[in-house]
Amino acid sequence: MAGKRNYYDILGVKRDAAQDEIKKAFRKLAAKYHPDAGGDEEKFKEVSEAYNTLSDPEKRKEYDQLLMFGGIPGSDFGGSGGRNRGGYTYTGNAADWSDIFENIRGGEGGFGGFDFSTIFGGQPGGRSNQPTKGSDLTLNIDVSADEAFKGAQRKVSYSIPSTGEKQTLTVKIPAGAVDGGKLRYRSRGEYGDNGGPRGDLVITTRVAEHPLFKRDGADVRIELPISMYEAALGASVEVPTPDGTTCRLKIPAGTQEGKTFRFRDLGAPNVKRKGSRGALYVKVHIVIPTRLSATERTALEQLREADDRDYRKDVEVYGAQ
Repeated sequence: MAGKRNYYDILGVKRDAAQDEIKKAFRKLAAKYHPDAGGDEEKFKEVSEAYNTLSDPEKRKEYDQLLMFGGIPGSDFGGSGGRNRGGYTYTGNAADWSDIFENIRGGEGGFGGFDFSTIFGGQPGGRSNQPTKGSDLTLNIDVSADEAFKGAQRKVSYSIPSTGEKQTLTVKIPAGAVDGGKLRYRSRGEYGDNGGPRGDLVITTRVAEHPLFKRDGADVRIELPISMYEAALGASVEVPTPDGTTCRLKIPAGTQEGKTFRFRDLGAPNVKRKGSRGALYVKVHIVIPTRLSATERTALEQLREADDRDYRKDVEVYGAQ
């Protein structure tokens, strides 16, 4: 090691380097010299000590002041508290490197909170020979609304990225499947490293909208058109259900627009509670004729003339103020 090299020289950065540049330089050198990756332990100590100082704003400020006066602190700068202003050496560092390496291998870092697991593929301390689980793979399956209500089977094929191996699987779509629901198949994903287990295959169901029914989890909603006569006089009408059958809805006389009726256990199967179903909600929509026959017009005009109800009394009171 040259006697006059300073910490900036060790990391290969300029004196005015930003913290991101310093961290990037250290990351590159640490990956190169880390002992667990077969690197040079002494050089790893050098770059680590440099980073330990330059990554700390207070230590770096003090270090820069010493450099301004022509001194180059020795290896114990910021370590044992000593201030060796002579040549740049790494002998006699107060840090216990056996403890530091053990911390790194345990995933605890060692220098300025730097996470060495980011260098070595997510494995603490860079133990690349440890068994690691393979990553999960994901697929989407398009499902019709009827398939989601009743359940279905679908054969899918996919490739393992690391090997290109083609795999086939019969997917069981449960009755009551929802849009965005996930099916997890254990150990059908990417292969693990060094004997580690395979990841999972996660399949997301994309359920198409039904032209009549709207899903709200296991609950199902439907808008039912009725005539103004049925709303005024009352009626009994049949309502379709998601399973293909019908139920009978009794509409009371005087039913208002938007009135909602609830039928228990006539919705979709509940995938979270096996054997149970959601509710069917029926919201009535009163349809006003846009064209009237002469007979209808005459009859409605007569009804209007005979109607002496004050429909706007709660509104007109404000206009009278």
